[in-house]
Amino acid sequence: MTATQSDPQAHEPRIIVHESQRQFHLTNGLISYIMKVDKEGKLLNLYFGAAVSDREDFGHLVELQHRSTATCRIEGDLTYSLDHLRQEYPEYGNGDYRRPAISVLQPNGSTLIDLQYDGYEITDGKPSLQGLPASYAQENEATTLLLRLKDAQTGLVVTLSYTIFSDSSIIARSAQANNAGQEDLLIERMMSLSIDMPDSDYEMTEFTGAWARERHPQTQRLHHGIQQLESLRNASSHYTNPTALFSRPDCGESQGEALGLAFVYSGDFDLHAEVDSYGVARLQLGINDADFSWRLKPGQSFQTPEALLGWTDQGLNLLSRDSHRMAREHIMRAPWKDRDRPVLINNWEATYFDFDEDKLVAIASKAKEAGVELFVLDDGWFGARNDDTAGLGDWTPNRERLPEGLPGLAKRINGLGMQFGLWFEPETINKDSDLYRAHPDWAIHTPGRHMNHGRNEFLLNFANAEVVDNIYEQMYRILSSANISYVKWDMNRYVSEAFDATRGPDAQGEFRHRYILGVYELMQRLLDAFPELLIEGCASGGGRFDMGMLYYTPQIWCSDDTDAVERMKTQYGTSYFYPPISMGAHVSVVPNHQTERITPIHTRGNVALFGAFGYELDLAKLSDDEMEAVNRQVAFYKKYRGILRTGDFYRLRSPYTDSRCAWMVVSQDRKTAIIGDYLILLEPNGPFTRLKLEGLDPNYEYLVSCTGPSSIDGKEFRGDELMRVGMIDSDAASGELGGVNPLGKTHDFDSRLFVLQAQ
Repeated sequence: MTATQSDPQAHEPRIIVHESQRQFHLTNGLISYIMKVDKEGKLLNLYFGAAVSDREDFGHLVELQHRSTATCRIEGDLTYSLDHLRQEYPEYGNGDYRRPAISVLQPNGSTLIDLQYDGYEITDGKPSLQGLPASYAQENEATTLLLRLKDAQTGLVVTLSYTIFSDSSIIARSAQANNAGQEDLLIERMMSLSIDMPDSDYEMTEFTGAWARERHPQTQRLHHGIQQLESLRNASSHYTNPTALFSRPDCGESQGEALGLAFVYSGDFDLHAEVDSYGVARLQLGINDADFSWRLKPGQSFQTPEALLGWTDQGLNLLSRDSHRMAREHIMRAPWKDRDRPVLINNWEATYFDFDEDKLVAIASKAKEAGVELFVLDDGWFGARNDDTAGLGDWTPNRERLPEGLPGLAKRINGLGMQFGLWFEPETINKDSDLYRAHPDWAIHTPGRHMNHGRNEFLLNFANAEVVDNIYEQMYRILSSANISYVKWDMNRYVSEAFDATRGPDAQGEFRHRYILGVYELMQRLLDAFPELLIEGCASGGGRFDMGMLYYTPQIWCSDDTDAVERMKTQYGTSYFYPPISMGAHVSVVPNHQTERITPIHTRGNVALFGAFGYELDLAKLSDDEMEAVNRQVAFYKKYRGILRTGDFYRLRSPYTDSRCAWMVVSQDRKTAIIGDYLILLEPNGPFTRLKLEGLDPNYEYLVSCTGPSSIDGKEFRGDELMRVGMIDSDAASGELGGVNPLGKTHDFDSRLFVLQAQ
């Protein structure tokens, strides 16, 4: 066991430089990352993994051998080939035939460059990235190494950034290109991270899906060639997530070695592993180079987004907890990184477009009785928005629905003692809107080509500063007009017919990235103007769930599928990289509007409680028994939401491989634990079951309380027993359901919450 990761206390982040050997050792007592500049000026990776003691020279880790098909760099030396060296930022064309980290087109038509070491700089803390979301840290929380590489012929300088944190086994990586030459250069590919691992004995887990079933893990063994996941939708997307695990075959949730990659970016990406014939696995992550290019004039620079690279030798749960801590403490920003989230109710599935002010206030009034704190008005409050064919782009209140506008409604909601929130879809436009009629050229389209639509809407060109200014001014007026504390930021449209009418043909490759930069700029401007504003990200549910969005929106609507059984899978898969508090999770009506499944309200609540909790229904339509359940859920969440926000999350049973599901959150002091225990499909006369818990203090005595029938409710157990022997969680299905069963009855889709409290 390393010093790590069993102990989350801060360790001093250090960057040790051995000048004479030109070697760099990043370490914090948890991990070590070691690099060397070789005799040809090439930056090589020597090691990444558990922390090791420093030594003057790690050069013995570079192995050179003659291979008969090698293209050799040095005349008379048959052992030195870039195709067989583990490089940090490789180029193509100098004898390395694997995917390059960078490709630059030069005026003579060549893409050949030769990056060689040109110096370094060490800075305390973590520099920000201009116009981009990125992790951050105070000076005593992190140290950053900047390594300069230069191509002498073109004057291209590439600066690689490596940040090591005091409290994490994660390295933050990015790269910046600067044209210090005399001629224009065209970047055609530029990765944020590239690392060559010494072997390929890994399984790659990616998180895939589609609308309403996002981020389901899919695992395959690495093999020769390229295993790739990507997005070309100008969003991280429902279909793939810009994260991946690379785990040893024997790695599980609580033991084994694994790496994790995550992209702090919301647009097109490329994450792949390339295995060569000698077992080296090259991992790369960055902006997808399909339909991408960026022109650098002399003196100009280009900054890649940030990539996060994590490591563990103690299983996937620990890797996830490191990622959660990174998101909570170094990605999400004040004030909401340190605040509990309000319990909300959203009117969408309760009313859709069929509402007026009185109906909304009635829904809010009933929710207030249950202790709900925030009312969110969803789609349909603006312009000529009677359905999804009109109104997008016209962010002015619909006076037929809201006679007193938003100030009148907000005043009534605030008068109930509730906060007021509002839905926007700022990036889209309907043709039936005043904005489109005034500026049809602002909608993304390729001149002379057919325009496709998505859900009757089109995308605005956020690469155009005029568009960003217009939408900012509209949103600023709305947010200034009433006491609005929350925004649900939706985006229901992927890019098609990509073209930027404001720029010439030589800049079209910049469009997709500039669009994302425009989205980030608008979010930043709004947060600067309204620093207390809580924004929840959304893109038809989980279509833009990534670390980049979390920088601006500390919670994201996890999926449009609100069915509790499907949400177990989505929230379970999402938890591999993202903390529960980042997942917008609501209790909705039954039959569910996406699956028609009927689940009990206590299970809908027991799933949603492990997220940014809320409701999406009209509580007035519930029975008295259901309202009692709602009252209990709200009270439970308010009591424990601090722990649910900041605690350590553990996956215990996978809904992908079991007819049951379980997870738990443990407080930082390990005195309180909350377990969600879910029965998906009942097995009649099934076995007695035990659930092995994680993260408890083995020496504490815990009192168990349960929200449902349990044979251990009210009993005390030591932490070591609960973790090693297991907690009995047998239910009524372990015998006959009728008659004298002491645990009563159970059924499909049943669930319980266990709370453990140290005595």
